[in-house]
Amino acid sequence: MSIIEIIVAVLVVIATVFVVATASLQLRAPDALTRANLLGPLVCLAFPLLIVANLLMSWSTDGFVINDFIRAILAIAGVWIIGSVGSFVIGRSIHGVTVVDAKDKTLRNVPR
Repeated sequence: MSIIEIIVAVLVVIATVFVVATASLQLRAPDALTRANLLGPLVCLAFPLLIVANLLMSWSTDGFVINDFIRAILAIAGVWIIGSVGSFVIGRSIHGVTVVDAKDKTLRNVPR
C-alpha cells in the first residue's frame, strides 16, 4: 500500500465522519431551519474531501492530468457556490420575512 492510498483512505474516512455526524445531527435537530443549516459541513467539507481523494487516486495511477485538476477545482467551486446559495434560499424560505406595518405597528409574516 502506497502513501497516496493511505492519504486517500484517511480523506475518505474523514468525509465519512462528516456524513455520519451530519446525518445524526439531522435527526436531533429541533426545527427545519436548524436542519437546513446543518448541511454546511456536508456540502463544504465532505464533498470537497471526496473530490480531492478521487483526484489523488487518479494521479497515483495516471499521473498529473491538468484536465482532471481543472475539473476538480470547478467541481469544488461549484459545490461551494451552489451549497451556499441553496442554503440561503432554503433558510430564507423556511424563516420567512417579517414585515412591520407602519400604520398599526403589527408584525406579519409574508412569505416570498
